[in-house]
Amino acid sequence: MRAAFIIACLSACLAPAPASASRALDGEPNQVPGDSPLVFCEGDHSKDIVGIERVDTIPNPPQPGQNLTISAQGVVHEPIEDGAYVRLIIKYNRFISIPVPSVNLCDNVGQIGLSCPLEAGEMKISKEFPLEKKIPPGTYDVQADVFTKDDRKITCVQASVEFKQSGFSNEL
Repeated sequence: MRAAFIIACLSACLAPAPASASRALDGEPNQVPGDSPLVFCEGDHSKDIVGIERVDTIPNPPQPGQNLTISAQGVVHEPIEDGAYVRLIIKYNRFISIPVPSVNLCDNVGQIGLSCPLEAGEMKISKEFPLEKKIPPGTYDVQADVFTKDDRKITCVQASVEFKQSGFSNEL
């Protein structure tokens, strides 16, 4: 789930596992530009505080035991202050909800070399993360809804990644 949060952080300033396929939720019209499984959540994004212009993940889809490089670019339309948070919704195999508490965005942007407040302006970020070799196979659907401390929408993205059996072992 760490990669899902990292994608949310990169997109705001999406589950490390062996993947065989990644696809956009809800089809092509909401696809985030670039080479990634990200799509924008349904709804109007014209007033989002962060305008996401492009997100690339290498490799796409992520591969077990390999590094995942996430690059994002966009525009921060106004400063993002401490207290901003990410609400993650994660489903495994479409039906099993994985409980995830809301996470303070500013407490975690240090993972990608940033700190709050995030200033307004153009932003380009690239970060490499190691992926685990063994993750339970299945489809992981992730939604990252990002808000300011006073509950204004920063952005919202979704992704779906399918992880095959090859990266998981029942060995103890």
